[in-house]
Amino acid sequence: MIMEIKEFIQNYKEAFGSNAPLPLLFGYSDKPIAATKKIGGCFFKGLQDARDGQPVSLSVDVIGCGGGKLYTGFTDMPERVPGFVSSKEKYKKTPEMVVDFVQGLGMKRPVKPYLNFIRIDKTESFDGTEGVLFYATPDMLSGLCGWAFFDNNAPDAVLSQFGSGCSTVVSRTVVENERKGQSCFIGLFDPSVRPMVGKNELSFTIPFSRFVPMMETMRDCFLFDSHAWDKIRARMEE
Repeated sequence: MIMEIKEFIQNYKEAFGSNAPLPLLFGYSDKPIAATKKIGGCFFKGLQDARDGQPVSLSVDVIGCGGGKLYTGFTDMPERVPGFVSSKEKYKKTPEMVVDFVQGLGMKRPVKPYLNFIRIDKTESFDGTEGVLFYATPDMLSGLCGWAFFDNNAPDAVLSQFGSGCSTVVSRTVVENERKGQSCFIGLFDPSVRPMVGKNELSFTIPFSRFVPMMETMRDCFLFDSHAWDKIRARMEE
């Protein structure tokens, strides 16, 4: 049986303190949960609404960025993307490397036309959740990583890989959840997405396949009754 949202939020606030931002749940649906207007450029600027408590529903029509449409699975790779990422953004040495990277992601077209982001306290159910997105400072990231490492000795327990903000947050997490994987992902290193987030923030995403067992280990790990973490939590609440 999956832990209820209210119980998780209570545990999370005890573990990370009252100042820690609540995570966003994201997943696909047949119908939108919000009437989100078209977002020009990077769709991460629109996710601030979700962080503030207003759900966001993305679709092929809402997302203005070709890369965003690609990495959410709504379209195939636009013809201009390999050259743009290589020659314009200079994130890869050659267009062929970009093509190889995209193919290696293993992203499939979603069956449902909307991708919703909603703050965890604004929903009553985990139904349809693909992943959980935390915006994390270094102190918070240390707690999230340690929590993920607590019951997982695998070398890929937490991964940080090349990619745009949307590929590291959405593509990686959705693919991992689909295969019922146990890896978590640190992201938002992409310089193009950095202006859309706080200067001391990175992303930590947990596929729902991993989040379910992690919810059960939270109170058993160092996040509770640990002198070392108590000092970090206190600093986070200053």
